[in-house]
Amino acid sequence: MPRDPRQIQLEIDSARESLAATLDQLAYRSSPTRLKAQGKDAVQRFLQTPAGQATIGAAGLLITLVVVQKVRHRKAPKTRNRGVAVEKAQYRRR
Repeated sequence: MPRDPRQIQLEIDSARESLAATLDQLAYRSSPTRLKAQGKDAVQRFLQTPAGQATIGAAGLLITLVVVQKVRHRKAPKTRNRGVAVEKAQYRRR
């Protein structure tokens, strides 16, 4: 049995409105500004918890240890004539 053209038009309009609402929701959910604010709030809430503070402390300690290791194990800068001076000093000792 053929459908009434008005009924078909109403179904099309209903589907169009539903799709428009879905697109609006997707645009809201994926808004960069909103996601940025939501992420920032989540991080701030986490950092105020004991676990967040422990994480910051551990990261600070790790960075400090890495810097100390780098400073302690860095090589002295090479000079151009250092090898010649060492050879002369060894020659004089003989």
